[in-house]
Order: sequence, then structure tokens, then C-alpha cells
Amino acid sequence: MSSTSHFPDPVSFQKQSNDFLGWLTSRPGVRMNSNIRMADLRSLNAGRGVVAQTDIPEGEELFAIPRCLILSVQNSKLPELLSQNVDELGPWMSLMLVMIYEYLAGEKSAWYQYFKVLPRQFDTLMFWSPSELQELQGSAVVDKIGKQGAEESILETIAPIVRANPSIFPPIEGVSSYDGDAGTQALLHIAHMVGSLILAYAFDIGKTEDEDEDGDGDGEDGYQTDEEEEQPAKGMVPMADLLNADADRNNARLFQEEDFVMKAIKPIAAGEEIFNDYGELPRADLLRRYGYVTDNYAQYDVVELSLSNICQAAGLSNDDVESQPPLEFLAELDFLDDGYIIPRFSSEDPLPDVLPDELLLLLKTLALSPEQLEQQKSKNKPPKLAVGRPEMSILQKAVQLKCSQYATNIELDQGLLAELNPMDATGPLEGSQRRLKMAVSVRIGEKEILQKLSTQLDRLLSTKRSADDEEDSRRTKAQRT
Repeated sequence: MSSTSHFPDPVSFQKQSNDFLGWLTSRPGVRMNSNIRMADLRSLNAGRGVVAQTDIPEGEELFAIPRCLILSVQNSKLPELLSQNVDELGPWMSLMLVMIYEYLAGEKSAWYQYFKVLPRQFDTLMFWSPSELQELQGSAVVDKIGKQGAEESILETIAPIVRANPSIFPPIEGVSSYDGDAGTQALLHIAHMVGSLILAYAFDIGKTEDEDEDGDGDGEDGYQTDEEEEQPAKGMVPMADLLNADADRNNARLFQEEDFVMKAIKPIAAGEEIFNDYGELPRADLLRRYGYVTDNYAQYDVVELSLSNICQAAGLSNDDVESQPPLEFLAELDFLDDGYIIPRFSSEDPLPDVLPDELLLLLKTLALSPEQLEQQKSKNKPPKLAVGRPEMSILQKAVQLKCSQYATNIELDQGLLAELNPMDATGPLEGSQRRLKMAVSVRIGEKEILQKLSTQLDRLLSTKRSADDEEDSRRTKAQRT
């Protein structure tokens, strides 16, 4: 059967919402505040959302979902049907396998109505075409997508179990099994769909509210992290993931108590939308994980300078970068990273306060003479942080190299965004145009940081140069006298 036969197209968007709410509120233990309602916000390019019907005071419970309703490994029947221990797959892959099983079960799944309100199509970077990803050329976010690694993990861990249990994982229409090229692609499509849902909406189950403010699930590459075995179990919390997110208007938060309880964290006026928050995410990561971009998250934008760029700026060979003596030294001290994050900052912020200590340490070490480096090695400790003229010169060259990696400059991007905004105002952009606008917004955010950093460095280098010239002049006069 096809996936559409499992989940038929709804008669209407509202009927789909009503069916979900009817299913949810009929479950034992669910509490739903009568002062909230689900709303059709497609005209605002926001899909479904939740809106206050009357004024809601701070601290009021909006809804509560019992743990038995969470879509998780613990609540699924799948572990009982398999001889293999599903938990051994780790929190990410185990939940992915369970969601594939529940998805293919169709109406037999306890979460059938829940699946019907979850998205099937995504604008997350995992689904962008190569030509669309080219619009993000220069941004470090492209290297964090990890599609190839994700597919390797799926084929290594998920595929053998699915193929060995055809009665539990029935093939979708168009393929006789999940073997062969067609079957493999069909399985990858389903796995990417549920993986994207986990990436966007899953919560860590069992953490306190202080440890897990929101849907987490984020490994930088693909769907997993290197320390997955140390992570708690993950689960999908019905209703909680239907709230849209906003960094400025966040007025609700999910608390893990005996149940999962969404509460107002500030007064909410009648008619206002209820917003969760994804945390302080730069727009590049907002796009990668959730498939959208909003100016409200521009304040959290960052730019990443790669270790390779910085070494090139310092005149080191690109061949086997980490074999260079300054880098070997830092690696031995466990002070070496692949990339260095620079956040958006104000012109009034002192540069040493803006740059991460790890970057300052790298710059200082690269600026040492061979003799100074050997002396520092003998002490077996890193040099003291400093932002002098040599360090700033290396950083300025690294910034210039980073800027050259983008296919466009900031002026061209601003002009393109100015053309796209009026089009978006008349009706939500579709397909490639929508993705283009999001990519341009991400590029502009990163370039604004680079532009401000370059201006700061130019000014500081000029000041240092003038001070050095004055000092040289003073010394010359002193020698003459």
C-alpha cells in the first residue's frame, strides 16, 4: 500500500485538526485548557498554530499530555515484535525505527491521527537539491547537514531490521520489498521523513525542564551525535509540537512533571498566538533543523571561521594542517577546534570580548616565533591571551578568505532580498523561491557579522599602526639625541 492509503488526504485542513483534537482529548489523562484553540495560520505561512481564546494569566496550564501518549520506543509495540533489542540502536535510530513501524501501520497505529497532522514535506536542508544548496555556498551550515552519513547509518542499522521483517514493515506501493535500488530509495525516503520529524520535534524524555527547554534531538551531522549513547531516550509529544516558535514572543514552555505540561510563562492576551521557543539558534541552524527562517532569530546569527581558513591566513600549508608545530602543540593541550564561532555583536563591544577564547589562543599561538613556541612548549601550557597587531592581521586575512568563499557580496544579497520581499508579501513564496529567500537571509546574517568584524579590525590595526609609528619615531629621536 502507498503512504497515502495509510493516511488519506483530509477533506479539509480543519477536519484534519478536528480529528486530531478529538483523538487527543478522548485519551485518558489528557488535559486541554478550554481557553485555547488550534488555528489555521497558513495565510501567515505558519501552518497550524495554537491561539488563546481569552486572556490567559502567567503560570496557567495550557495542556497536559500523559507519558503513555508520547510516541516513543517505550510506548510502541514494536520492541515486543522483534527479537533484536531496539534500545541498542541508540535514542535516535531506535525512535526512527519505531516511527517507521507506526507510520507503515496506518490506521492500526495508536498514533494514526497524530501522524495526519505532522508534516510530510520539509524545507530542512536535508531535502534541498544540490543547486539549492549552492545558494548557501560559503556558509558552514552546509557541512553540518550530514545527509551521506545519515543514509549510511540508516542502511547499516535500520535497513537490515526492516528487510528481515516484511510482515512488520510492509512495503509501500510501487515496491515489492525494501531490497534493490527502488526499495532502498523508498526506505530512505520514509526514514528521512521521520528523521526530520525527530530532528524538529522530538523531546528528550526524562530530563527536567532546566535540562531540556524544548524539542532537542540535534546532532550536528545527519540525525545523530557522536555521544549518542549518553543521551536520554527521545519521544514525540502530541500537541506540544504544534506550537510555532518565536524568539521574541515566546510565551509558553513545556515542563516535564508527572505528565508533560505546557504552561504560560507570561500573560497571553485573547487572540494572541501561543509560542514555544527553540532557544538561541542562529538562522542557519533554524533552517537546517526546522526548515524556516525568521528575522526574530537574526539576533542569534553567527559566522564560523574554519581552522583551515585561519591557518591559510597565517601562511601555513594546507597539507596536513594539524601536523604544523603550533597546531600539534594546541592539539596536545586539547585546545584545537575545527571551527570557531563568532556571534553577532555591537560596534561598542571590545573585540576580545566578542571573540571566543579558543580563537584568541589559536591566533596568539600562530603569531609566536619558532623560538617563542619552543619556549611555550617547555612550559607545557598555552600562551597568555592577547590581541595584538600580529593576531589581528591573521584574523583580518581569515575574514577576507571567508568572504571570498561566498558566491555573492552583501550588497548583491541585500538587493536580491529587496526583490523577494514584495513578492512574499503578496502571497507566501513557493518552492525554490522560498528556499532562495531563506538562503539569502542566512548569507546576509553571516556577512553582516564578517563586515562588522572587518571594520573593527581595520580600525584597530590602523590605531596600532599609528601607535607603532609614533613609538618608532620616538625611539629614533631618542637615539639621535
